[in-house]
Amino acid sequence: MLVMKSSRDALLKPLQTVAGVVERKHTLPILSNVLIEVQGERAAFTATDLELQITTWADEPGAGDSAFTVAARKMLDICRSLPDIEPVVLELSAEDQLRVRSGRSRFNLVTLPARDFPKLQIPEGQGIGFEVPQGVMRKALTRVQYAMAVQDIRYYLNGMLFSAQDKRLTLAATDGHRLAVDGVALAHELAQGIDVILPRKTVLELVKLLADNDEPVQVQVSSSQVVFRRPEFELRSKVVDGKFPDWQRVIPVGHDKQFAIQRQRLSQALARAAILTNDKYRGVRVALTAGSLRIACSNNEQEEAQEELDIDYAGEPLDIGFNVQYLQDVLNNLDYDAVLCSFGDPTSSLLITIPGDDVFRYVVMPMRI
Repeated sequence: MLVMKSSRDALLKPLQTVAGVVERKHTLPILSNVLIEVQGERAAFTATDLELQITTWADEPGAGDSAFTVAARKMLDICRSLPDIEPVVLELSAEDQLRVRSGRSRFNLVTLPARDFPKLQIPEGQGIGFEVPQGVMRKALTRVQYAMAVQDIRYYLNGMLFSAQDKRLTLAATDGHRLAVDGVALAHELAQGIDVILPRKTVLELVKLLADNDEPVQVQVSSSQVVFRRPEFELRSKVVDGKFPDWQRVIPVGHDKQFAIQRQRLSQALARAAILTNDKYRGVRVALTAGSLRIACSNNEQEEAQEELDIDYAGEPLDIGFNVQYLQDVLNNLDYDAVLCSFGDPTSSLLITIPGDDVFRYVVMPMRI
């Protein structure tokens, strides 16, 4: 039975979109598959890992309504390998195998029933909904996502706080050593607020899906799931069951040792110094004196690096150590020309903000070197 006839690229794009959700090793074989549902001239492609689900669509002529699942990675690799000359034909055999034909290439793939595919659903009418320009959402996620923990035993840190209150959406992430916070203004005041934690994988996939434009992404948040919708995709995700730390208590106040500096200038100086840092600890010393910022590091081979930058600073001297990667992460994920650095004493955290922006905050704890 003919399922659909399509160009290679028209099949490749939706498969690439959903493939990031598919885990390579699963106890349930069907979770390695992509669900393909053809209705008329539109085909839906869905993949899930039981925590996260992405659906996207392709407008290609089909021969009738059909639904099946097939190995996502194999299907993706086949489409990548085919030349973009001949159309790709998908057919279901009487033995429920999927035949893929293009030119003189032939592939037979095992399918599993669509009815066994576990879809995530949010009951109608549950949760709160709002819209945000997808470019604004993408920028805010990018400014914060690098601070999420990776496989931390404190599972609630392996994700991002997604807090909608009044007319503000707040995003926050921390791994216990640094904290990043940003916010998005909402067009309408919400009837009720909600705090959930998005899983790390959800955040990373969402950043890939969102485009850098002002078209809206629809958001629906319940106590257990979050849905992001665009005409070209739908992302559904369960939320992390836990309580995010009180991030507002971590933001330092009263730091009087401040200077503004060009972001790229500071980033390049840190990158040069980082070449000779200890591979394990990645520590650099930051020394402030009147009119000068000095960055220095050494390693186990007794090698040293030093960078000195002129800055507008007239405060007291300060010598403090930081993980250089934590400093580079924030500078590499911002798109502003300058940053404002605020210090307290040698045991206090560093606060990095954006001049003229009262929302973004980045806090990094010092380290002993």
